[in-house]
Amino acid sequence: MSEGPPAGVQAMLLDIEGTTTPIAFVFDVLFPYVRTHLRAHIERHASAPEYEALFERLRDEHAADRSAGEAPPPWIPEPRAKRLESVAVYVAWLMDRDRKSTPLKELQGRIWEEGYSRGEIVGEVFLDVPRALERWRAWHLQIGIFSSGSVLGQQLLFRHSSAGDLTRFITHYFDTTTGPKSSQESYQRIAATMAVPAGACVFASDVVRELDAARAAGMQTRLAARPGNAPPPRDHGHPVTHSFDDLVITKRD
Repeated sequence: MSEGPPAGVQAMLLDIEGTTTPIAFVFDVLFPYVRTHLRAHIERHASAPEYEALFERLRDEHAADRSAGEAPPPWIPEPRAKRLESVAVYVAWLMDRDRKSTPLKELQGRIWEEGYSRGEIVGEVFLDVPRALERWRAWHLQIGIFSSGSVLGQQLLFRHSSAGDLTRFITHYFDTTTGPKSSQESYQRIAATMAVPAGACVFASDVVRELDAARAAGMQTRLAARPGNAPPPRDHGHPVTHSFDDLVITKRD
């Protein structure tokens, strides 16, 4: 008896946190690493044009927070040392709120890049993930990642994973520049980018509102029930998977 994907399935789309990777790795390793190295990293790279542009985008988000009635820490434009300090304090404020901010995620990715390159971070994935990625690619399925973390951060995690370089299996990466993960339109854009009908794509995530949006776009969905994940709401209506070993497999005679 052989195995293969169900008829019509052409692509897999995966969340990271709580789906391919333990939530604890994100909150106990990645986020603390950013907090520890944030100020030194900003000081070291502040003169680079791409960082100046990044700081300007953070400043615009700060202004939007103020306009929305929030109370972020003060943004201090001058002198330089005070400005960089205010950038770091605002970034920490965004992280405290788990804000899905594109410039925040970009800065986090740049900090993690240094950590991965020095061997201070190793990307953690569940043991079944490498097996599944290899199996799906052998079946000629496209494999995409959709995470609120930046594309750079996604690529680093899978390139420097505990199972080796897994990027050879992944064909597409999507982050908040595609759109919110709770928006139906984001999944429509992803299907178009992957050049597959939405109904031919299976999206796996531990977050029900993301699965709801993907299903509204026409995708098939799977709720990832991983160790450490919060219990899902009752009657969420999505098929549940506990392991990628049995995700998208059809037995064939």
